Parts: sequence; structure tokens; C-alpha cells
Amino acid sequence: MPTNNVAAPGKKKVPGAKLQKATNKRKDEEDDYGDYGWEERTHGKPVKPADQLDLTDAELNEEVTRILTAQNPHAPQNIVRYSFKEGAFKLTSVVDQLAVHFVLDGCLIHQDSDEARRLAASEDLSEATVDTGTEPDEEKPETLDTSGDGGEEEDAGEDDRPDSASSKTKDQKLKCTNQFNFIERASQTLNNAMRDRSCQTVPPPRCNYSASANQWEIYDAYTEELQKQEMKKEKQRAFQTKKDGDQNKKKIVNDTPVTQFRFSTSTSDDITQMATAVTLLERMVNQNTCHEIAQDFKFFEDAADEFRDQEGTLLPLWKFQYDKAKMMCVTALCWNEKYPDLFGVGLGSYDFSKQGRGMLLFYSLKNSTFPEYIFPTSTGVLSLDIHKRHSYLVAVGFYDGCVCVYNLKKKSMEAEYKSNAKTGKHTDPVWQVRWQSDDMDKNHNFYSVSSDGRVVSWTLIKNELVFSDTIRLMLDDAVFDGPEGIRGRSAVGGTSFDFHKQNEPLFVVGTEEGKIHKCSKNYSSQFLETYIAHNMAVDALKWNPYHPKVFISCSSDWTIKIWDHTVNTAMLTFELSAPVGDVAWAPYSSTVFAAVTTEGLVHVFDLSINKYQAICRQPVVAKNKSKLTHIEFNPVRPIIIVGDDRGSVISLKLSPNLRKKPKGKKGQELPEGPEVEVVKMEKLLNLLRDSEQSSVK
Repeated sequence: MPTNNVAAPGKKKVPGAKLQKATNKRKDEEDDYGDYGWEERTHGKPVKPADQLDLTDAELNEEVTRILTAQNPHAPQNIVRYSFKEGAFKLTSVVDQLAVHFVLDGCLIHQDSDEARRLAASEDLSEATVDTGTEPDEEKPETLDTSGDGGEEEDAGEDDRPDSASSKTKDQKLKCTNQFNFIERASQTLNNAMRDRSCQTVPPPRCNYSASANQWEIYDAYTEELQKQEMKKEKQRAFQTKKDGDQNKKKIVNDTPVTQFRFSTSTSDDITQMATAVTLLERMVNQNTCHEIAQDFKFFEDAADEFRDQEGTLLPLWKFQYDKAKMMCVTALCWNEKYPDLFGVGLGSYDFSKQGRGMLLFYSLKNSTFPEYIFPTSTGVLSLDIHKRHSYLVAVGFYDGCVCVYNLKKKSMEAEYKSNAKTGKHTDPVWQVRWQSDDMDKNHNFYSVSSDGRVVSWTLIKNELVFSDTIRLMLDDAVFDGPEGIRGRSAVGGTSFDFHKQNEPLFVVGTEEGKIHKCSKNYSSQFLETYIAHNMAVDALKWNPYHPKVFISCSSDWTIKIWDHTVNTAMLTFELSAPVGDVAWAPYSSTVFAAVTTEGLVHVFDLSINKYQAICRQPVVAKNKSKLTHIEFNPVRPIIIVGDDRGSVISLKLSPNLRKKPKGKKGQELPEGPEVEVVKMEKLLNLLRDSEQSSVK
């Protein structure tokens, strides 16, 4: 049975446990006092330390006064701040005197607080079990003192013993720690001291201003502004009147009909003030309307290309259509080099029996619903070219043989420069125009080729076009008898031409009989080389943008041919089973080119992947409804535009397989740049030359 703290009646209490506790307490106090024994302390005798300072009675009786203040001795006393009230720098009278010497976050909880009660209730300390080294069902043996000297007193003081089970239970109770306080962990880190940084600037200048305005002053201000506007309108009317007079004089002299477009000066000022805001608003509305197409243009990549081996696809984007040009044919396309989202479209007709009015339009990818610029023309447009550096200058060739230059900076609908019969205009349609670098006098110039067999250089000097014949295309075997027995050669019509990218004087010209002539600006009397190229008229000629020896040609005889200008025969020939309207090299690769046919198909070739057939052959328009006429690559983005014979232009995005670059081995990066593209084409040409030599042997 467990023992009690209550003694049995009739027995004497023996204070054994209390005596032991008193003895232990005395020993602890003796240890605390060190050399000073228990006897000296209990008798009240003062003990003098050995190192105590000896003072006289006067020094002991002297009063020393010390005053404690709440000021920080290390606080700065010369802090200067700017006073906005007085407008000057002043010494700060209030200084922070607080100094923190030690901060420690404790983990103790007051026993009467709500948190302490919750912890006590959750832990249920009164029912906690502690392992005392015995089994829970084992009974403790009862020991009784038979001597009668106080055995019961020992039982009564058993709980007060340091080695008793109850004392062990109290010592082994689990300590409740705060799980959000990390001060009790085994290691602590030093927190960096907080730093303050501030800067002061010179206050802004201020001045006092006061004024009063009455009705007369307001009226005078409005009157002055109205007079300025009237003077501006008068100047515009005078300038327009002078310009109309000059145009009427030119019309009488040239005796050619000129369509005039006039604007009301009273309304044009109001419109131009809102033009920029309206244009931005229109683009925002259209981009919100065509949001999905805009996202495809920017981010879409055809993931199915990974499973198509080497073939690719074209993703249709926007379709550009102007209502007044639906009955016209797209005869020319050209991207703007400076603004890659802007391109020009020439509209006219290739049918000589259906000639009429034409149109020159400029579209932006930011607004597909309406052209940015519209220039109606009296005859059909057959060719155009935008200047590389001065992107506002546009050279245009017409069906009636005229060439002109439009300036997009000017609001006038009329061309800034235009040729006529007196200034050497062509007598037949102008099939191609190309800008060239400025001459020695820094004058802009461009070239044109026409069915009359002339390749003409046009120079912009002041307000007129000055021409000079570069070369005349003649038939060597066709000789005719002229008046007075003069014999001459017949002229052959030129259909297309292109200048070399590195060697500027060198150019190639395609003719109606299917031949290609290599010419130079420095030799106007003869050809450098003649290639028997096609059986029908050469529709397009393009030099390779990377390799200096390679150019490409296409014709209505269904074929595309790739040439090395140092060899008389074609290096590669592709037959597309339909008349080829146009061909274009890709700006990102020396071996990629695309072509369009009258069946409405777009063909994309990559010679480094397949030298025999296209890696993409995709219909863009219905075969029986319309025909594709022209194609152009965007100089920056992976898209192309194609035009048809119904006045519409369709933009398409190339899939990754049509513009992928060769991959190197693991961890190896292939070099990039024009030199790499030249080497890639040169390898292809060497393979073709070797195959030709082996076939000849």
C-alpha cells in the first residue's frame, strides 16, 4: 500500500527528512560565501576583504552628488534639416535620445493569462504519466519501521526526498515551448543592424503670381487666335492657287489629261489635327477584332512539323482587300525596308484589251481593313519599288510607258516626278523599276525596263526627271531594211531585270522571247552574256541575296531555273505544271525560295533539304476563281504576301520546317551569318557541277 504523509496515532515523529534538507541548504550557503565561514555569518561579525580600499574619515563623510539624466551621450547634436516654413536650413532642436542596448524576445507566459490556461488544458498536466522505471501494474513493497523510533515519520516525509518518485515525476514533466519562438534553438544567428538612408535635394523655385482677367481680355485673346488661323488659311489658299496654276500650265503644254484632286482648306485643318488619334484608335479596334490572327502572327508555331519529316505548311493570316480595287489585278508587290509592317501594292491589268484606271495602295499589318495610303492613277500600274533608305520615295511604272515618283510625306495625290513624251517616256508598258544608289552629285536615281527594248536610267534633279538610255535590247539575227537603204536590228521587249547585290554595275535582263542577257552599266553597246533560258517570256529575275554568282528566273513555260552567271546552262530546273507568275528568294537563307502559279498554289523550296521537289505545296485561292500573280518575303518576319488577279493580297506565316536552321552535334553550336549561307550554296553548286561532269563522261 502507498504511504501517507500523516503519522499514525501513538507514534513519535522523527524529523529526519527535514534535518537532511536543512543540512543541504547550509552547505549550499557555505559554498556561496566562499572563505567566509558559517560561524562568522551566523554571529554577525563583519569580515573585511583583503583588497578593500582604506579611506579617511573625511573621505568617508564626504557627500558625492551624481545626477542621472535621460540623454544619450552619443547622440549627434548638429543635425541640419531644411525648413520649408522658413525657407532655410535649420539646426534640429529635437534629437532622438533613445538608445537600445539589449533586446531579447522571451518565451515565458504569465500563468494567469488566457494562453497559459489553454496550454494547461491541452496538455492536461495533472494526468501526465512519467516512466519511473517500474511497471504500471507492479505494486511497491511496503516497508514499516518496527523499531518504533519514527518509521512513520519517514513515510510522512517520503515525498520531500530528492530521490523520491514524486520528485522525479515533477522534474521529468515535459516543457511546453512556443513553436513560433526560435530563441530556444541550439544556435543563433546575428541579425544585421538596421540602416537608414536619406537624401536631401534643393527645393524647387517658387514665386508668387497673381492676375485678374475680365471679359475684354478674354475677348482679345480669342480674337488674336482667330486672326492667326485666318492668316494660316490665306497662306494655304495662295500656295494651292499657285500650284494649280503651275499644273494647268503643264497640262496645256503637255496636252495630256490630268486628274486633279482638291481638298477643302477649311476642313483639312480640322481633319489633320485628329488624324493621328483616329489612326491609332482604328488600329486598336481592328487588332481587338482580329485578336486571334494577331496572336497567331506573333506566337503560333505549327507543332505538327515535328511529325512531317521535312515538309512544312503555310498559316493564312490577314487578307487585304479594297472595295474599289476588286476588279483589278495585283501587278506589283514591295515591302518597306525601314517599316517592315508596311508594303505597297500596284493594281492594274495584264490584259491589253481591258486597260483602264489603276491604283497604288499601301497597307499595314496593323490595320488590314483599309489602306494607309491610296493613290488613284489614270492608267494601270505594272511595277513599283520603295527606296531602301528614303522609304517615303516610291518609283512606279505604268502601262502607258510613263514612270513617276510618289512622295508619301506630301498630302497631294499627284506624283512628285513624272515622265512625259518630252522627257523620254517609254512607248510600251514598263514591266520593272528598281532604285539604285545615288549618283556622284547625290541625286536619287532608278532604272526601268519596258517592252520597247530600252533600259533607262532616271535621275531626280530639282523638279524633273532626267533620263539616259543604259542599253537597248536587240535581236542579233533579225535585221530589217530601213529608209534610204539603212539596215538595222529589231528591238526585243524587256520584261524583267535585277541588279547584282555586290557588283552594282552588273545586272541581268529577261526578254519576251525567253532569253536572259547579262549587262553592265559601263557597256551600253553589247551584252556580257546571253543565256537561252525559257521558251516563253521571262516573268521574274532575282539575284541571290547571299551568293554573288547565283540568280533565279521563272517563266510562263511552267519552269523555274537557277543559274550560275559564269555558266551558260542552268544549274537546276523545276517544272511546276502551271505558268509561274513570280519567284522570290528568302531573306534568311541562301537556299530557300518560293514561287506562285496561276493554279493558285504557293511552292516553297529548300535546296539544302530537297533539290528535286518543294517542301511545301499549298493552295491559297480557289483554282477556278482566281490566279496568283506575285509573291514577296517580309525582310524581318517569317511571313510572305501573295497577290491575285482580283485585287486582294493574302499574308501567310511560314511553319518552322520552312525556316529551320541546320542543327549541329550535341553541345556544338553552328556558326551563323552571310559567310555560312555562301558556303551552304557553294556546296550545293559543287555537287551539281560534279554530277554534270560525271554525266558527261
